[in-house]
Amino acid sequence: MKLPAPTALVLALTAGACLPAHAQGNDDLLKELRALRDRVTELEKKLQAAPAAATTPPAGQWGMTPEQVRELNRIAVKTESLQDNFADQGFKGLKISGQIDPTFIYNRRQDNASFVLLNNGGARYSYDNSYFGMAVIDFAKETEGGSLWKLTLAPERGTGALANGGSIVHEASVSIPLTDLNTRLWVGQIPDWTGYEITLPAGNKLITHNLLFDTMAPTAYTGAVLDITRGKWWVRGGLANMNTARTPSGEKQPVLIYRVDYSRGEFSGWGFTGLHGKAANFAADGTYLDANGVEQGFASAGKYTDIHLLEVDGFFTRGDLSLFGQFSYGQQKGSAIFNSDGKLRDAQWWGVSGLAGYKLTPRLEAVLRADYVRNTKNGGGLLGYSFDDNINGIGRGLDAEGNFAKGEATGSNRYALSAGMNYLFDESTVFKLEYRYDGASQPVFLGVKSGTYSKNNHLFGASVVVSF
Repeated sequence: MKLPAPTALVLALTAGACLPAHAQGNDDLLKELRALRDRVTELEKKLQAAPAAATTPPAGQWGMTPEQVRELNRIAVKTESLQDNFADQGFKGLKISGQIDPTFIYNRRQDNASFVLLNNGGARYSYDNSYFGMAVIDFAKETEGGSLWKLTLAPERGTGALANGGSIVHEASVSIPLTDLNTRLWVGQIPDWTGYEITLPAGNKLITHNLLFDTMAPTAYTGAVLDITRGKWWVRGGLANMNTARTPSGEKQPVLIYRVDYSRGEFSGWGFTGLHGKAANFAADGTYLDANGVEQGFASAGKYTDIHLLEVDGFFTRGDLSLFGQFSYGQQKGSAIFNSDGKLRDAQWWGVSGLAGYKLTPRLEAVLRADYVRNTKNGGGLLGYSFDDNINGIGRGLDAEGNFAKGEATGSNRYALSAGMNYLFDESTVFKLEYRYDGASQPVFLGVKSGTYSKNNHLFGASVVVSF
């Protein structure tokens, strides 16, 4: 709404209201009235000059010259052409990220101190040769319809290197919206989602993984998953191959996999995972000696046997404190380490892990992690470990005379304690240090230099994780 311009009378009345109530004498009053008149005249002149000043721009502010207009139009056309070309070449919605973590590892029992990067380690996977020393490139694209396409390449140390014949593909998946963006079909090769730790190093506080991650969790799934998000709930479930891109002839049953996550808010939440079906049984590939001392194979056992895995994990982060916990249980038919008289025995195990982190400064965090695995039944046996493993400390221990320390049918319980720090050097660089003590209830760690077995081992690690 436009207001009427103030008149001299209005200004006079306004100013007059401000006159001192105690003005004395006619002369004083006359002087004040004259001063008031002069002030009103000055204000009127300013009001009359104001509209002209408002509508008259300063010199040089009339607008663009014809040459400037043509240049602006040229820039606009070029910008639109670049945008169209960007979209036509498929770059719209594309995000490229990556990470690399050169690592140094010292392992006392293995008599080894070495930098680790992109090594296949003789194709062995162990807690001192896990998902670190990696170089990863990740391509993620969202289409106009909301489909999410993801390809992650990780040579030598990705999930494909372990589960798919040395493939460099760590993840290759697409998530397609069905009824809405929160109800999706997720298909392809998907890294395992068990527990509070993830596969790639940039998302973990320490260098090594916990014992439950290394010995009880699958590597990756190849299949189809229904992915549903509703408020604080995130549910995923489907059918897949476990740890293989394709099952061999005679195997037609995929495993049922699922994970449920509940976020209580910004600071806490929990998750639950499960797997049920059949998985490769490495004990069935072994042999035994019959009563006549003749080597026989376990012909009555299939190479894939029933397996059940259950796990629950949770987290709490508030201020400088971070807490994470996990409990895992598993069993597999006929996959135990101890088998005799042509009979395959069942393997059964459970474990618990906890991690605490505290920010000493905004950049420096101290981390402590503790793990325990119960694994004595039938000589032991964990997911993918149906044999005595003197590097990871799995199975039956040997005494100084080379005999089974607690008998051939009793496996070893395992524990590990890690203490470390990580330092945020800048927004893309983190330095990590870790000391790890591993122990067992039997002498299961082989000393490469001494040739004897011990109940414990020491590991030291240092790494720098750079991501973008």
